[in-house]
Amino acid sequence: MRKKQAKILIVDDQEEILFSAKMILKKHFEEIFTTNDPKKIITILGENQIDVVLLDMNYRIGFEDGREGIHSLKEIKTLSPKTVGLLMTAFGKIETAVEGMKIGAFDYILKPWDNEKLLSTIDKAVVESRKLSRTSNSEPAPKKHFIGSSQKIKQAYSIAEKVAKTDANVLILGENGTGKFVFAEHIHQHSNRKDKPFVHIDLGSLSENLFESELFGYAKGAFTDAKTDTPGRFEIADNGTIFLDEIGNIPLHLQSKLLHVLQTKKVTRLGESKPRTLNVRIIAATNSDIKAEVANKTFREDLLYRINTMEINLPPLRERKDDIVPMAHFLLKQIGEKYGQNDVLFDTNVAEYMERYPWKGNIRELENKIERALIMSDDNTISVTDLDLLNFEYITTTEEHPLSEIEKNAIEKSLFKNNGNISKTAEELGLSRGSLYRRLEKYDLKIND
Repeated sequence: MRKKQAKILIVDDQEEILFSAKMILKKHFEEIFTTNDPKKIITILGENQIDVVLLDMNYRIGFEDGREGIHSLKEIKTLSPKTVGLLMTAFGKIETAVEGMKIGAFDYILKPWDNEKLLSTIDKAVVESRKLSRTSNSEPAPKKHFIGSSQKIKQAYSIAEKVAKTDANVLILGENGTGKFVFAEHIHQHSNRKDKPFVHIDLGSLSENLFESELFGYAKGAFTDAKTDTPGRFEIADNGTIFLDEIGNIPLHLQSKLLHVLQTKKVTRLGESKPRTLNVRIIAATNSDIKAEVANKTFREDLLYRINTMEINLPPLRERKDDIVPMAHFLLKQIGEKYGQNDVLFDTNVAEYMERYPWKGNIRELENKIERALIMSDDNTISVTDLDLLNFEYITTTEEHPLSEIEKNAIEKSLFKNNGNISKTAEELGLSRGSLYRRLEKYDLKIND
């Protein structure tokens, strides 16, 4: 049997898994790489044109939330866009794998796997990798992101495109889910560094003991597990842009180390004494009140001045009322294409409820609700109920459409739909039975026997 020309990397902390997968795959594919250390992924990708990475989601005992796998997947997508990521997960952890697919994983494989299913999935991933390679050899199409027409967001993007042409450091402020990553990437794509690396690091998920090794790199032998010389994120981003997400979460005693790198434009790997010169554009972001943190002396004022040459605020979705419905249609089209469900539409009354929902999770919440609704929908129409927009504990009042009127109509419709069943109606509306009974009394609604 002739082997397929493909290079596969398997990443798992269990040697028996690595051995078993390699034995199966080496009969079918040209070259198989294995590692039990996720830190080596960067080095392997740099030295080899890997087509597919088969990636475990948990590497350490006691850490089973999939965070490490998601973190590694983001690295792979940034450093090697042609490489296709497949996630390995145990049965019962599928939800985390699906979360990984939202950020770019091609598919997931359950452990213990079925050999035929494993080979079939990797075959498809190799085909996808070939498609990505062909696309990258032609003129790359710009990523499609929804910007919107509200005054606040147009103003933010106008500032972004002006500052993008410079090397000024940028601080992006905004609540969780307002699109800070997309905004930072937009600045990079409109800069003179657009053909160089764009490296994202979530400082909020980085433990203190990994801070220096992840950001600044380390030399072989610098600590127990340092088996090879490894560049940090700043080196990887050289001549490009580094996006320091959730910078407000850095502990005070580590802020001075970051400040030193930003001031000197040099980085020294752990275990080395010779600094390496950097040419990196800094974009930082936070959802915290950074100026209040400075006042409380939990964030260094000199570090704030260093990162916010230009400060840009991203408005929450509730302050972009005119953008909510067009954005929802944009996201539905994108997600529909992803799942091969291009004919799904919103119900006619969805827009009204979308505009009144407060969207505390902002764009991320809107996208998650649409994706979940599309997956769970039984027909080609997504309703208000499918989107879970009837939780009136969280809907605010407006003069044009009083909450009481909307709430009463929704309860009546839900009661009718559920034939007066209180439990089903309460569940559909996101209320407790007690809350529903109080509303029935408030609106003088009768239950038909």
